[in-house]
Amino acid sequence: MTQKPVLLKLSGEALRGSSDGIFDPAMLSRVAEEIQPAVMRGQSVALVIGGGNIIRGKDVRHLDQPRGRSDDLGMLATLINAVALRAALEQAGVAATVVAPYAIPNVSIAQDRALVRELLAKRTVVIFGGGTGQPFFTTDTAAALRAAEIGARCLLKGSQVDGVYSADPAKDPHAKRYDHLTFDEAISQRLQVMDTAAFALCREQAIPIRVFDMHRPGSITAALGPNPPGTLVHDPKH
Repeated sequence: MTQKPVLLKLSGEALRGSSDGIFDPAMLSRVAEEIQPAVMRGQSVALVIGGGNIIRGKDVRHLDQPRGRSDDLGMLATLINAVALRAALEQAGVAATVVAPYAIPNVSIAQDRALVRELLAKRTVVIFGGGTGQPFFTTDTAAALRAAEIGARCLLKGSQVDGVYSADPAKDPHAKRYDHLTFDEAISQRLQVMDTAAFALCREQAIPIRVFDMHRPGSITAALGPNPPGTLVHDPKH
């Protein structure tokens, strides 16, 4: 039986690494090199990347323009990151394609569920850029949407910390770390590691979420392995 694909959601801001610029070349290489072993052993992998290292829609909402225009800028930032990740993966010997809600010659192909599934079956890493293509949605929601569309067995969320906490551990020394949570608990407690829409969609589609620290070397390889680190958010009935 063919193993279902996994959807890896990564922070765009993390691509800046220790660099003062938009990208840290070492971080791009590390991400690609940690995905490569999973692909080589036959795992189908899709990616959604944020745009925080360049611009987020909420960062420019103070400008005198409609909310949708601000979100357009954020979605374009995620597409830039997708192209950079594709280059890094190809450098690591991994076939990769950028898929977006719209086709841009030499940059991205348009989202097509059948084509995406075909690419994943051929072990081509599919990098979803451009968010959902619509304003008012976060890249977390885009990740949940794409995970549902590809029939992912899980959504792996690369975070700034090593799991889900009851509060921000950087601000509250008494914050409790959870090993596992139900979707209902994550939503009712308003835990901020992902937005409510993303939790709700994954709950509806029975797609478990694993939240892990993507900054720790080796963590992406581990997350894609048989014993992933971090906090599991799931529906115990599935």
